Amino acid sequence: MLRDVALLLAKHEVRNMKRWFEEFDRDIMLPILLGEIALHNIGTPSSGAVDGEGLPECTLKPCNAYSIAAATGLPRETVRRKVARLVELGWVSRRKNGHLYVSSGALHHFGHLMSSRELPDLIDTADRARRLLGD
Repeated sequence: MLRDVALLLAKHEVRNMKRWFEEFDRDIMLPILLGEIALHNIGTPSSGAVDGEGLPECTLKPCNAYSIAAATGLPRETVRRKVARLVELGWVSRRKNGHLYVSSGALHHFGHLMSSRELPDLIDTADRARRLLGD
């Protein structure tokens, strides 16, 4: 039973990696770096503050190529080149001081993809795993 669940989850992950690979010009490092930049920017929700929709408010925190290299374990030069590509694609903005921020275009584009394609697939995979486990 656990083997079947493991295979189901592996298939799900491989499907996702293939999608991200295609979405990011066949460069699998780009979604990893974009995700790290977004996670650094978002950080943790501020203490107790909520926005107009009742969601936790987040203040974007800057990061740079050095902090992303440290987070991913990739060489700084690799991160610098890949970040330059993300800037070209319009998914990351770089300030003059080197601070990196995920762009609103990336948030809109990938947020839409997550809600329209990936989230339903994840929920379906979780439901199938629960059925296999007998829950």
